[in-house]
Amino acid sequence: MSATVRKTLTRSEVPVEQTWDVTDLFATEEDWKKELEAIKKDIGTVTQYKGQLGESGETLLHCLIAKDELRERLMRVETYAHLRQTGDGSDPVNQTNSVLAGGLAATVSENLAFIESEILSLSDETIHTYIEQVPALQEFRKVLEDLLASQAHRLTPDAEEVLAAYTEVHQAPYMIYERSRTSDMSFPSFQTDDGTEHELTFNSFPAYEGSADTELRRKAYAAFTDTLKQYQNTYAANYAVEVKRQVVEARLRGYESATDMLLDKQEVTKEMYHNQLDTIQEELAPHMRRYAKLKKQVLGLDKMTFADLKAPLDPEFDPPVTYEEASKLVLESLKVMGPEYMEIMEKGVSDRWIDRADNVGKRSGAFCTSPYGVHPYILMTWQDSMRNAYTLAHELGHAGHFGLAGKYQRISNTRASLYFIEAPSTMNEMLLSRHILSQPNDDRMRRWVVLQSLGTYYHNFVTHILEGELQRRVYKLVHEGTPITAKLLNEQKREALANFWGDAVEIDEGAGLTWMRQPHYYMGLYPYTYSAGLTASTAAAQMFVEEGQPAIDRWLTAMKAGGTMKPLELMQLAGVDLSTPEPIKKAVAYVGTLIDDLEKSFDVK
Repeated sequence: MSATVRKTLTRSEVPVEQTWDVTDLFATEEDWKKELEAIKKDIGTVTQYKGQLGESGETLLHCLIAKDELRERLMRVETYAHLRQTGDGSDPVNQTNSVLAGGLAATVSENLAFIESEILSLSDETIHTYIEQVPALQEFRKVLEDLLASQAHRLTPDAEEVLAAYTEVHQAPYMIYERSRTSDMSFPSFQTDDGTEHELTFNSFPAYEGSADTELRRKAYAAFTDTLKQYQNTYAANYAVEVKRQVVEARLRGYESATDMLLDKQEVTKEMYHNQLDTIQEELAPHMRRYAKLKKQVLGLDKMTFADLKAPLDPEFDPPVTYEEASKLVLESLKVMGPEYMEIMEKGVSDRWIDRADNVGKRSGAFCTSPYGVHPYILMTWQDSMRNAYTLAHELGHAGHFGLAGKYQRISNTRASLYFIEAPSTMNEMLLSRHILSQPNDDRMRRWVVLQSLGTYYHNFVTHILEGELQRRVYKLVHEGTPITAKLLNEQKREALANFWGDAVEIDEGAGLTWMRQPHYYMGLYPYTYSAGLTASTAAAQMFVEEGQPAIDRWLTAMKAGGTMKPLELMQLAGVDLSTPEPIKKAVAYVGTLIDDLEKSFDVK
């Protein structure tokens, strides 16, 4: 039988309407280069205030405004390079420009390091007097108060400038990881028993994971993990450098551990952090083991392997959906959020804010980035699946959040804590499920929506929380002086998976390599925050049902607040109190009800 291969397009072969429009940032690459050079020259608009911030509140205000203006321009330059690089990391021009943008960011950071040092040389009383004397400084109140609160962990001004000068070097592990997986890591095609040759890439593997064909799914998994295994030692060494960098910085700054330093940046206590990781793993595991056993029984699998966890439970019912159809459905589901929010959503799906192509060199996964003063950009890979519709809704949730924050706050105040950042995105997924369920549907369609909702919780409460568990283990081991190697990472990952899944799933050697798949490990303690966001949105979504418009208005107000509040305060503004484990337990219990529904639907006892 002759073999057939589905060819992955190069970037130049992709229809332009499937790509994002970077001309909203810069009309041409030449314009980008001119701005890059102009920013270098204009660093002086900020450094002219060096040595003068203690003179008056007015001087401090002018300096902070100049800094914001320069940061806004720098963000556009960095975003342009980032979008081009993630759209096609195999292009040498994009690689070069990414390095140039990183170099500029490091230069700006080094030159502007004096601002924090000079502010910290002033007394708390002086800063608060400035704020009272110059009303415009109120916009910078949280920035200034957060900086004052960091005093105990600040280095000398000279030391801070040296660290800032090494920004590009400190970001090297993440850059190396991204460059390797988009440009160097090559996966072999594999053949199924019918003679079909299947091409495999980082971006196509998720589709194979969700295939109804057990042979296809397991062979794709074997080919994928075999390739990861070839890179494991290099990736482990690279990740070890990232962790060691944070450990050294934490020690220099006088933190008890790197974990303390990273949580401090999120304004999250250790109690909140451990509550999230412990409560979900302990209380969700029994539900998910039921789910795994249900899947094994319904699909008639000989055994439940790690490669089977994302196999569809109702494989013959997988309604295909085009991007246009999904966009319409998502927009309809979000109308409850009101006209201001909907304007962002409508522009997002129609004005080429979204790059949905599948091409060689494109980064896997999905993200939303929001350059201040322009508009958000979304990366994903569209494969005509309804699960893609949920990814679209999720990333549009980030776009709506960042869009509203950018509209109502200065650039200094737009970014909320990571602890809240995934709440608006997961809220959109729940609104999408609720909308579909509100339509006339048969039992099979309702079951399908339950499965999609469960997919949201699986992604955030299982995948990301287990990434967070690995991080917790790694930082503890490094703190104790244990060297980080591929062997250790694989063992710790397999152990975390085995503890969670018990005897319901076979955890093989390849499962231990999944730490190589995600860039989140290079973003501080990011993975566990997905569950915090989903916990908040689960609680708030229920309030939408019970209270209606007042609850929706609170949610919108929280998004507009951007980074002007601490995460607990922000969630309380939205009506959710995460100072206790109770909301987490309620969210986990809700997942249990979804699995109850599935067991009834499939008549499994």
